[in-house]
Amino acid sequence: MNPPSSFISTRRCLSRRSFLHGAGIALSLPLLEAMQPAFAKEKSGAAKPRRMLGICNNLGLVPDNFFPQSAGRDYTPSPYLQLLQAHRNDFTVFSGVSHPDVDGGHPADNCFLTAAPHPGSGGFRNTISLDQYVAERIGYLTRFPSLTLGVNVSQGQRSLSWTGSGVLIPCEEKASEVFKKLFVQGTKAEVETQMRKLELGQSILDAVADQAKSLQCDIGAHDRDRLDQYFTSVRDLEQRMKMSREWERKPRPVVKATMPLDPASPREYMDKVKLMYDMARMAFETDSTRSISLMLDSVNSPVIDIKDAQITEGYHNLSHHGKSATKLAQLKAIDEWHMKLLAHLFTDLKAAHEGGDTLLDRTMILYGSNLGNANTHVTTNLPALFAGGGFKHGQHLAFNTQHNYPLPNLFVSMLQRMGLETDKFASSTGTMTGLEMTA
Repeated sequence: MNPPSSFISTRRCLSRRSFLHGAGIALSLPLLEAMQPAFAKEKSGAAKPRRMLGICNNLGLVPDNFFPQSAGRDYTPSPYLQLLQAHRNDFTVFSGVSHPDVDGGHPADNCFLTAAPHPGSGGFRNTISLDQYVAERIGYLTRFPSLTLGVNVSQGQRSLSWTGSGVLIPCEEKASEVFKKLFVQGTKAEVETQMRKLELGQSILDAVADQAKSLQCDIGAHDRDRLDQYFTSVRDLEQRMKMSREWERKPRPVVKATMPLDPASPREYMDKVKLMYDMARMAFETDSTRSISLMLDSVNSPVIDIKDAQITEGYHNLSHHGKSATKLAQLKAIDEWHMKLLAHLFTDLKAAHEGGDTLLDRTMILYGSNLGNANTHVTTNLPALFAGGGFKHGQHLAFNTQHNYPLPNLFVSMLQRMGLETDKFASSTGTMTGLEMTA
């Protein structure tokens, strides 16, 4: 018997060109392979949907003003947390947490919701973000599977949202465009145009699938498995497109608010943040989506306007304060406005009700940063605050600030609270220790 290496196949050789011609879109759309079946039955508790909002300020907060000195439920609030005291029992603050192996300083902001390691290394490829993980599994339940928002974002370089194949999802920076997408009903002609686009997309998928099927008799078992995966992904995408067509026929929600006026200058940073918080709240109020990310690109922001404060340098320059009293005072004024706007968001969400709960009870909000200290670019001991969503809050969970606890464990707890059956996300080791769900 000849050894395996001398086996001669009589099967016709399939050229790479032929395969790429038949299945090229499978290679150019890697997201398809990462999709999970989108039309599973909704989990129990669907009458009271749960939602998540992930916010990253990529220049963080001055640590000494953010972290409490004491732990537990009787912690003494830090100067920044004093501005959130009206909501003390609605949030948990963490210290000593980080994303394992997420280093590289500023590039780590793209990994805030992915926890993909070594973002500053050559050949880095991101992984799926928490919001898109949610969107792939329950996004079909709402008009928009997710919203990816940003303030002063360096487009094409920064985003919190990444697909299963590691592709950046661009941020929408204009609140007016978000408002139109959510609430402005297109004309009949515009709706029909969108319908034709969706139908064209499905016809392309059908044609490519037919071409790829013709290859099955000419390829080996391994490639057939890959094509089977591709066909499954195509069917899932077709189902999503079908749902999109149905949503196009349904009227958009009617709200009392008028379309916002977009700030004309990136200096109006805080006004932009406030508007994006409003858009997120309105999207959740109307159940237009259940998964939102918001990138606050402070690195890309100029000298910003702050009420009752004189800011003389760009946000990024201030973050490298070198313990300058003048710079620290300006940073404190900026950070305090961040806390005030967050408090305002909490107030608005608590004022809206859904069944017997407030909207904050149904909405998980993660506010944090990829930098533990922007002055030194460290990516450990990240400032992180987690509010709402049906957890027992009112505490400071203090972990080891030298040997950090994995923040992705919080992501697992969030996913489970969303009703998704998983015990792993990125570099997690379990659920978040010390964080309990309410009944």
